[in-house]
Amino acid sequence: MDDKARMLSRVPLFERLNGRALSHVERLVDEIDMPAGRALTREGLSGREFFIILDGNVSVSRGGETVATLGPGDFFGEIALLDGGPRTATATTSTPCRLLVLAHREFDSLLAEHVEVRAAVLEALAQRVRRLDPSAE
Repeated sequence: MDDKARMLSRVPLFERLNGRALSHVERLVDEIDMPAGRALTREGLSGREFFIILDGNVSVSRGGETVATLGPGDFFGEIALLDGGPRTATATTSTPCRLLVLAHREFDSLLAEHVEVRAAVLEALAQRVRRLDPSAE
């Protein structure tokens, strides 16, 4: 297993994947470094990428109010890719960040090929809905 595959195996979203599956993910993702203060998504705009945080922190805001701070292992951007609608929040790097990015096509491929990843993304999405609306059952 090479360094990138080891790094991917430490991301909670991918921890259940075997070496072959990690190699597939490795081919799909791009690794990027972003400075602090960079908006990665903007509420209301269309979205074409899914992000996974390797290092650093990202602030998530809705209507100008901070609703979450994400860190290593967290991911965001899935909602706009799943339903084709606009971004539901703005995500801005709070610190310099190292991220993995999947474009829409690669995200779809990842979910289609790896049921474990699809289940983890949907579970996280359900948890986010519950936090936003405690009456959601």
